[in-house]
Formats: sequence, C-alpha cells, structure tokens
Amino acid sequence: MHTIPERDCLVSLSLTKRVPPNTSIVKETMAHETAIPSFSKNAMILDSPEPPSVWKEVTGTVKNALIPRGDKSFSPLSFFLSCIKGLFPVLQWGRSYNLKSFRSDFMAGLTLASLGIPQSIGYANLAKLDPQYGLYTSVVPPLIYAVMGSSREIAIGPVAVVSLLLSSMIQNIVDPTADPDTYLKLVFTVTFLTGIFQASFGLLRLGFLVDLLSHAAIVGFMAGAAIVIGLQQLKGLLGLGHFTNNTDVISVIKAVSSAVHQPWHSGNFLIGCSFLILILATRFIARRNKKYFWLSAIAPLLSVILSTLIVFITKADKHGVKIIQHVHGGLNPSSAKQIQLTQPYLAECAKIAIVCAVIALTEAIAVGRSFASVRGYRLDGNKEMMAMGFMNVAGSLSSCYVATGSFSRSAVNFSAGCKTAVSNIVMAATVFLALQLFTRLLYYTPVAILASIILSALPGLIDFKEAMSIWKVDKMDFVICLGAFLGVLFGSVEIGLSIAIIISFAKIIIRAIRPRMEVLGRIEGTEIFCSIRQFPMAIQTQSVLVIRMDSSFLCFVNANFIRERIIRWVMEARDTIIEKAGDKLESVIIDMSNVTNIDTSGLSTLEEIHKELVFLNLQMAVANPSWTVIHKMKVAGVTASIGGEWIFLTVADAIQACLASKKENV
Repeated sequence: MHTIPERDCLVSLSLTKRVPPNTSIVKETMAHETAIPSFSKNAMILDSPEPPSVWKEVTGTVKNALIPRGDKSFSPLSFFLSCIKGLFPVLQWGRSYNLKSFRSDFMAGLTLASLGIPQSIGYANLAKLDPQYGLYTSVVPPLIYAVMGSSREIAIGPVAVVSLLLSSMIQNIVDPTADPDTYLKLVFTVTFLTGIFQASFGLLRLGFLVDLLSHAAIVGFMAGAAIVIGLQQLKGLLGLGHFTNNTDVISVIKAVSSAVHQPWHSGNFLIGCSFLILILATRFIARRNKKYFWLSAIAPLLSVILSTLIVFITKADKHGVKIIQHVHGGLNPSSAKQIQLTQPYLAECAKIAIVCAVIALTEAIAVGRSFASVRGYRLDGNKEMMAMGFMNVAGSLSSCYVATGSFSRSAVNFSAGCKTAVSNIVMAATVFLALQLFTRLLYYTPVAILASIILSALPGLIDFKEAMSIWKVDKMDFVICLGAFLGVLFGSVEIGLSIAIIISFAKIIIRAIRPRMEVLGRIEGTEIFCSIRQFPMAIQTQSVLVIRMDSSFLCFVNANFIRERIIRWVMEARDTIIEKAGDKLESVIIDMSNVTNIDTSGLSTLEEIHKELVFLNLQMAVANPSWTVIHKMKVAGVTASIGGEWIFLTVADAIQACLASKKENV
C-alpha cells in the first residue's frame, strides 16, 4: 500500500495553513498566471553540507552506546559502572525489590517448576539425552539469565524445537545409540558454540541476523517442527523398541507401519493417552477460567507422579510398560573437558550451533517482546542476546544443553503473577532440590508419560489462524511460510530453514530488481501529490508528468528497469495528452522522496534519462532528493548536467517552475 512521502506531506501541510482551502498554487486554472520558482529552496538543497560517512555513523553509534550523551562527568570509572549496569540489569531493578514482589515470584517459581520438571525430562528424551540433562539445563541457565536478562516473564530451560534441532542434526554426525559418549560431547560443544555466537551477536549489535528468519518463516517452521516432534513421540507412546532416526514424515510413517507387525504392549498406549487427555482437559479448563491456570501448570507433574505410582503398584514394567529407570541426581557435574574444539567435528558443530543460536534467539526474543508489550516496558534485544549467550556458555560447562525462553512456561510464569526474573531463581532452586532428593522416585516413571507431556505442548506451536492471516495479507509471505512447513515436514529441519531463507531473499531481490513506480496527481484543494492508481480522484497537471520511484536504493540491479519504465510512461503520456487535451507534454518531474541512496549505476541512469528527455524536447526536474543522493549527484556532476535550478525541495515547487517555464516559452 502506497503512502504519501512524509517530507512532501510536511511541506504541503505547512503551505496549506497559509493558503485558503479552496485555492492551490498548482491549480490548472491558474497556470496562465505568473509562477516564480523558489531559488532559495534550490540553494538549500544544493548547498547542504556533506553527509556523514558510513565510518562516522558506525563509530558514532558505538560512542553513543558506550558514552552517555551530554554526560559532562564522564570518567573511566563511570564508564565501567555503566557497562556493569548494562551487563547486569539486576543491579538496577534489584534496588527496589521488596518482600511483596518476592512472594509473587516465589509462587510463580514453584508453579513454573511443577511444569518445568516433567517438561525438562521429556525434552531431554527428545534430544536423545538421559533425563538428568534436561533437569541440569533447568538449573544453571535460569540462574545466569536472572541476573543478566532484561525480561521479567521469560522462563528459561530446554524447549521442544531446539531439542529436535540438536537430535536431528547431531545424529547425522554421530549415532547416539551406537556412540553415546561422542554424541554427548558434541551436544556440549554445540551448546558452547551456540553461546559464543549468541553473545557475539549482542556484543557486536548483530541483532539483524535474527531477522533473517521472518515472522512467516517462523510460523511455518514451528508448525512443521511440531508435527515432526509429535510423530517422533509415537515411539514412546506405543512403546516401540526400534524406530527411525529420520525426522521426515514419510520415514516416520514407514517406521510406524513396519512396527505394527512387531510385538508392542497396549499398556504404554493406554497410560500415555489417558494422561494426555487429562493434561489437555486441565488446559481447557484453565483457558475457560483464568483462575484455574495453576491446574494446567501442575497437571504434567501430577501425571508423572500418578503414572509412576500406577506402574510401581501394578508392576506394569514387568508386563511390557517401558520406564525411564535410573536418573542421576546431585549437583550439575562439570563438562568442560568434554567440549571438543578440535577437528574432525568442529566445522559441523559450528554449523549446527549457528542454526541453534538463531532459532533459540528468535523464539526467546519473540516470547519476551510479546509479554513486555503487555506489561508496558521495552525489551533490549542486544542485552537478551548477551544474556542468552553467557547462560549457554555457562551451561555447556555444567552438563547442560542449549536453553532458551519457552513460550508455554513463560505464559504460566506470567499467569502466576511473576514480578521479576527471581521466579527463574526459585524454579532453578526447586529443580536443584528435586535433583538432590527425588530422582530415585523417577525410576518407575513410564516413557509414555514423557511422550504425552511433549504432545500436550505441541498445539501451541501450530498457529493456523496466523497462517491464514499471512495468506490474506501477503501471498509471498505465505509461500515462505508454506515452504518452511513442507521443508521441515518432508525433508529435514535444515531443508525447511534453507527453503524459508532462500524464498525470503528471492522476495527481496525481486522487489529490488522491479521496484514499484507511480504516476502522481494532486489531491484537489491541497498540495498533496499521490498515486493516481491508489487515489483515482487525484488530478494530473497538464503538460507535466510526475513520476515517483518507490525504491529506497537506486542501484545497478534496478537502474535499467527504472529507466525503461520512465521512458515508456513518458512516451505513453505524450501521446495521451495530445489525443485527449490537444496539448503536449513539456516537463517530466522525478520524485525521489523515497530514494535514500544511489550508486554509480543509478547516477548514470539519471544522466541517461535526462539525455533521452532532452532528445524528446522535454524538461526534466528532480524533486526532494535525500541528503546522500544530492551529495552524490553533486560529486558525480549530475546536478550540473540536469541544471541546479531544476532540482527542487517539493513536487509543488517543481510543478510551479515547469508551468512558469511553459508560459515563458509561449
């Protein structure tokens, strides 16, 4: 949808205030009156100072980020203290923290732990790791994030999508069943590199890398990953001994079909489905009545307790029900020596780490921003990247795998009334106590209950309404969404992400090569010029053709297209004016209000357009060039070729000059 350029609007509105509503400087009925171009405005454009270089802008941004603007008392000590406060937001909000806030955070943390403990065990199983590694990941990373993160509601820990990423990509290097020790070392190595990448993104202010995955790509990717994760849980839900390691839907369906002929025990399916129904029922009740949010939060933990008791009492493990057996408890052991930063797997680990870093940051920042907007505060993306990076580096050294913000647990944290990130500390302490005291009680926990807990969390990843909204708003974005979805579903996680990124870049390139251009007309009674296609009531000034470039960068990829389009419209307009009005086209105005930059190919194109218009005996004028554009035009000599008197601040000034020139030539 096209909008009226802001600079034109400001100038037009300021002029409209001084002119009665029923008059206009550029009215066709007043074309015969004397119109004098404003040479002072031309001088303002041509005599503007040199714009700042890219280097100055970069250094200025870094300087403003490090040194407070206008701080006369700046010193190395104040700089150090400013950096410490920026790195540890807890030093700012911790001053006003009180007992009332702690009560809210304490209850929220306990509620969070009741959901986090069973989910952590289930997600560790999804990552093809022993259960304790999921619990470890819910201890150290939340503690680091609590002092470094800027979000009050994000709940840190393992999540389904990242667990799937790790298992699906690392198993292509090492089989977790054949060589579990090497697989575990690669998991810690990937986690360490993920943290390094995330911290680097924040330190170098490279947050735009997270935006490489558009909103549409994330919607499609999450939906595809949810279905793949759900299909993978059929192994635990049915109690199958042999299952495919591939994540595509065709391989999973083949594995399930072949498993039908193998012996399997209905007890696994009965336990899994029964408690899955229980968890979904409590969630339905909680959505209908917000007061019972705690019911859906404790349902997974309650399911683990009840199913474990049932298996223990009935001795169901002796009759084919699979249990998780021994879970190592105690303090997180050190894993520093298990991180391998040497060949032969370093390159593969780095590739997996960059994917995990971007996906984890995208999910966490999206979750954090959604809750921050509700609470009315701003989430600092660079601080979030730093916090996520440091917590994953620390986690990799303490037997944790990649952690990030969980949407389902963050929603529970928010509903439970958390005030600050202290709720993460309470949750981590509760999980730590569970590791110390209760891991032995998990021996008889059925594997099917872990599958049901994961399955219950998947519907939140499939946003059908948002996909339909994307279809209505932007068909190209829907293609990106569909490409990511089908790529993950029928290929792999890497294929889905690659398809989404390739289509996204193709969209950008196509729009850059073939930018939209508009013929402008004036809204009667105003000095506002806009597209005649968008506003059919807009009036075109006779003998003058106004064309606007809707491209921010006039460069080598679109210069030839723009030149051909302008010349074609000029030829068509000249014939139309002669046929309809009996007049002739005398001037062409190029509105460059949307062009923020130009390269040498673009400058050459402007000169070629000017030469072709001169050959057609037409006067060319340029309106509203940006600071960078006019500077490059002066340096390249384009202003001298066009003529400095034919470069204007607004389209209205340009039309006024063209009509005056027409009268002088008559």
